[in-house]
Amino acid sequence: MRPTTVDALIIRDGKIILIKRGTEPFLGAWALPGGFVDSGETAQDACVREAKEETGLEVRVLELVGVFSEPLRDPERGTIAVAYLCEAVGGEISGGDDAREAEWFSLRDLPELAFDHKEIINTIER
Repeated sequence: MRPTTVDALIIRDGKIILIKRGTEPFLGAWALPGGFVDSGETAQDACVREAKEETGLEVRVLELVGVFSEPLRDPERGTIAVAYLCEAVGGEISGGDDAREAEWFSLRDLPELAFDHKEIINTIER
């Protein structure tokens, strides 16, 4: 069985929060905040938890963006990702857990991204 992960698309005023990965795969690359769904946890709860751990922000899940299951999206584990559009409702932005940094980026000027995160971001209306 393939592991399930979540990704948080935290967007405000034409900007999105990305984290700089502190672990492999894609060590040092920019990515959406997210991580693995723990046993006994809903995907939505995992998204809120991972966003807080990696960005310092409290978020509220607004809607499902999609499920991304291309086997090569994660070269190490072939994870299935559930992505959610979120809004920040508290906290201060700072990298944490396995994220070296967290930063706002313009949706019009994104850096190169890990995994299939550019494709995930491109599925939302801007």
